[in-house]
Amino acid sequence: MRTRNDRLYQARAARRSFEARVARTADRPIRNRRRGRTSATPGSPQRREITILCGSELTSPRRRDHTPRAVACWSQQPMMKAIDLRKGKLVNYEGTLYTVHTATHVAKGNKRSYIQAKLKDLKNGNLLDVRFNVDDRVETPFIDTKPYEYLYRDGDDFVLMDQTSYEQIHVSSDIMGDAAQYLKGNETVTCAMVDGKIVTAELPNVVELEVTDTPPVVKGATATNQNKDATLETGLRVKVPPFIGIGDVIRVDTRSGEYIERAKG
Repeated sequence: MRTRNDRLYQARAARRSFEARVARTADRPIRNRRRGRTSATPGSPQRREITILCGSELTSPRRRDHTPRAVACWSQQPMMKAIDLRKGKLVNYEGTLYTVHTATHVAKGNKRSYIQAKLKDLKNGNLLDVRFNVDDRVETPFIDTKPYEYLYRDGDDFVLMDQTSYEQIHVSSDIMGDAAQYLKGNETVTCAMVDGKIVTAELPNVVELEVTDTPPVVKGATATNQNKDATLETGLRVKVPPFIGIGDVIRVDTRSGEYIERAKG
């Protein structure tokens, strides 16, 4: 039979082990842990302190009345900078789950820039206008994600296939966002699930698309010349270097909608 001191020793050892794991994942070691305090460092993920009552078995040897002792532990929520907000991202704002409907970086002269975002409530669909400083950190909830393969369009819906069970599902264009501008078929998208239902879909960071229309290539054009407009096979319009011509396949960043480079091969 274990004594009370044995249980206290094991509890303290478990606490030290947990703190060490948190410190290794943070920007720098966590200090000032005495008396249940935490130190939030600038630029590091927000740390949240949770107090748990461990019951009458775990009592402090300094207390003669053997009342339950409160043991502090720490959990680290995933955070992202406001400047990294993108359409379709899932965030936890003031205790409510939202998807990012729009996020615009606003810079006016010498004034401090900020992020103007519209958040869509997952429960009722209401839109909320929020302004963030570019360095503000927004909580991203722990959610289940699952890869799906995009197959084709069916009206306003996108048909996705589970890569494990090969089950096909229909996902609305509201959830897929700008997917029609970047997906042509057989790409893998990462879907966020809440209660078994798809709530957001994250596109691959880079896609390859063929140029279907653009002004003729100018002889002697280089990458330093002024860019020109180009229409891609999905209808997306981007700025490309003057040496890009019709039929060329280019790589496009889906997060910014900008040209990256001409595809190799």
